[in-house]
Amino acid sequence: MVEFVYKCSTCGKRYQRGAVRYLCPSCVRNYRPGIPLVGVLTAEFDYTAIRRQFKKVKPDWNLFSAVESKFHPPYAMKATPFFRSEALGAEFGFSNVWIKNDGLNPSGSLKDRASFLIVAEANRLGENTVVAASTGNAASALAAVCAAADKRALIFVPESAPKGKLVQMLLYGARVVLVKGSYDDAFRLSLEYTAVKGGLNRNTAYHPLTIEGKKTVGLEIWQQNGWRVPDAIIVPVGDGVILSGVAKAFHDLKAAGLISKLPRLVCAQAENSSAIHHYITTGKYRNARHPATIADSISVSTPSNAHLARKAVLESNGFSVTVTDEEILAAQQTLARRTGVFAEPAAAATVAALKKIQARKLLGPQKQIVLLITGHGLKDVDAAMTNIQMPAAIEPTLASFEKSHNCSTSKGARL
Repeated sequence: MVEFVYKCSTCGKRYQRGAVRYLCPSCVRNYRPGIPLVGVLTAEFDYTAIRRQFKKVKPDWNLFSAVESKFHPPYAMKATPFFRSEALGAEFGFSNVWIKNDGLNPSGSLKDRASFLIVAEANRLGENTVVAASTGNAASALAAVCAAADKRALIFVPESAPKGKLVQMLLYGARVVLVKGSYDDAFRLSLEYTAVKGGLNRNTAYHPLTIEGKKTVGLEIWQQNGWRVPDAIIVPVGDGVILSGVAKAFHDLKAAGLISKLPRLVCAQAENSSAIHHYITTGKYRNARHPATIADSISVSTPSNAHLARKAVLESNGFSVTVTDEEILAAQQTLARRTGVFAEPAAAATVAALKKIQARKLLGPQKQIVLLITGHGLKDVDAAMTNIQMPAAIEPTLASFEKSHNCSTSKGARL
């Protein structure tokens, strides 16, 4: 680890590490519930020191970490698979499509990265309780890491959260509070709780280390890609923190002189939950009025990190697309059948976006495009079930098989 300071993304003021915990104290006075966060802090490192000390032959990733390794919890975080899929690329007319499968993190989602670093920070501060609001993945990730670190996880979740994710949280031993309302309602309640009762709040963007944790996926992509920067990375976007984390990874690398360009960042949002897409494409912010979507992980009315997410896309010369629930479900099936990767709907939105990118010729067919798969499909089996048809049982005889061999196993597909 090298020294760092926190920099306010709104006013530019810098703070020493111990002087702040969540948002910029000056800017937070202008915040009110129902709008994106202001005063979000980002970690600014000694990039000259990183450039001097970082060696590709034996990379020390602690140089990019905002929490010392001695505080890291005993949680089995490993690099997730990164591979090229000729079949998926050919499906949409691209020759260089890659998958970064973060659904294979220990709890099944990219959110492990942020939870890992937040719990490390709780260790450093001596905090025993970590609080979060979540639609499911951040909560199950936090519950898992807290279980490994022997800490208490208190989680506020919309009552509509998928059962698979609720089961994870409860099995890990978290205290789960189901909220009658949306993710935004749960977010607000969790802030009220920590303001009155204490504990460390893990909410995305509200705690700056959520961005720092999620940036590790970008660092991994760079290393696994042979120390090369991809042409474009497609990211499923809800509150905008994963997108900002990916951007932060390449910002840090460029500031340290280790790369010379940024990847184009593509924001993929569900059509009904597209506040950031609207902000990127029009320059004017508005909440998503009715953000209901089958992609629960990216369903949010007021994205907490809208300002930084928009900035990340524009600075990278990226762009944004929206996809419907029907397109997401079709993409989930295409991804599974072309790559063997079972992704939850939010993650499959990247594949749906790739199809639209091809139709609109937004990226060249030879460009290296990375699809960030953020969550495993087993997180939400009910969603996948809406697009398949289970086969009927047969008698255990060959004659019965011959009679039924033409039955459909999924809509539009046969055995």
